[in-house]
Amino acid sequence: MFKDLKGEANMSPTVGILYSAVKENYNRLKCITEGMTQEEIDYQGPNDNLNSTAQLMRHIMYVDLNWTYRMEGYTMPYSIKMQYGPMIDVNNRLPMVKGKSLNTYLSEYDNVFDKFKNICTELTDADLEKVVTFGHNNEKRATIHMADHNRYHQAHINQLRKWYAMK
Repeated sequence: MFKDLKGEANMSPTVGILYSAVKENYNRLKCITEGMTQEEIDYQGPNDNLNSTAQLMRHIMYVDLNWTYRMEGYTMPYSIKMQYGPMIDVNNRLPMVKGKSLNTYLSEYDNVFDKFKNICTELTDADLEKVVTFGHNNEKRATIHMADHNRYHQAHINQLRKWYAMK
């Protein structure tokens, strides 16, 4: 597989770089979760008190989808928020999820990535300079940083896999 930061032919150059970075994360997530059993997907660390791979995957999808809507200039619709969220529960933690298969999560993430890809064909490089608010109370400001967020949580999944293998 050839890897680079070049986007699709129908994308502007900078948008193509963002697309390529997110695509690499998307493919990396599939690779690092390959072969996980249901027990491993739901595993919450050595003391059973951390976010599971299931929770992290759902969170990554929710955030990537939220960024995709922001890039479009829209707020994520309530129905989509309920399908992929909520972002946090009443205790300000990632919502508990269990019993959903890896294939289901990957299929859902395929849909998120397809939406992101479609949006990238419509964006211009200038669109990526737009500052948007985000955070639980929209207290943070940034240009697009979805690629960064995804890799951060992939590191958590890798650590969970190491702990699970040692139990």
